[in-house]
Amino acid sequence: MATLDLNLLTALDVLLAERSVTSAARRMGLSVSAMSRTLTRLRSVTGDPLLVQAGRSLVPTPYAERLSERAQRAVQEARSVLAPAPKDIEPASLDRTFTIRANEGFVVLFASAIVEAVVEMAPLVRLRFAPKPDKVVAPLRDGSIDLEIGTTGASAPEMRSQLLFRDRFVGAARDDHPLLVDPITPERYAACGHVAASRRGAWEGPVDEALDDLGLRRRVIAVVPGFVDALAIARRSDLVALVPRSCVRHERTEARGVVCFDIPVPTPELTISMMWHPRLDADPGHRWLRQVVLKCVGPV
Repeated sequence: MATLDLNLLTALDVLLAERSVTSAARRMGLSVSAMSRTLTRLRSVTGDPLLVQAGRSLVPTPYAERLSERAQRAVQEARSVLAPAPKDIEPASLDRTFTIRANEGFVVLFASAIVEAVVEMAPLVRLRFAPKPDKVVAPLRDGSIDLEIGTTGASAPEMRSQLLFRDRFVGAARDDHPLLVDPITPERYAACGHVAASRRGAWEGPVDEALDDLGLRRRVIAVVPGFVDALAIARRSDLVALVPRSCVRHERTEARGVVCFDIPVPTPELTISMMWHPRLDADPGHRWLRQVVLKCVGPV
């Protein structure tokens, strides 16, 4: 295979179609002598005369006649394989399944809008929202995940990413919580009972280091897997939740008796991005999906 010259395949197709060295040379932009040498090489490679003289014209051998259609198909397939990838697609004809890995909060807030847009634009497309038990990038690398939603810092260096929105932590309490009556100081905030959200079951979060700098410590009563769970508990108890601002600004949580407030100590900003493997960067279908997600998330 190392010495195989695939240019001979194109030459064979042209020679069998033209049945003339002169016509084949003109079509391929070669001299007649160069085309004649190519025919000699083809005869050597195949072990068959291929085209033989019959009066003033050339006629194919039985073997060449059997090769003619196969050579034509092979050339067409090779050209298709080596052609530039399509830049655009027609969503209505896209038949594909995409897997999006995101945490529960993102699914609750944005999945319905994404699904609605996909159904309207590309009815043959199927979406699978996969849970996010950890931040490993192996599923992106092996192709079992098409798109990851999360913090850019959790990704690997080779991954592509695009910013969706910036977020920050806020406190959340039921609308008649005693904490909300007076100005919220670090002392009053730390004195409350708290519910923490952590996939790993951690009792401490981003606010605890800031409180510790002030000599304060909050009392975490419960740890739940996700922010939606923390909001549900805060809504029905005296516990205070620490959640991304997007969770309580969204209309589906804002109307359920939960009030958000600024944390009285500094917490790190959250940068939420979508991430994908470089092999999908130029894929038209994947590019379309990214545009849909970006549009559906919009300003938060």
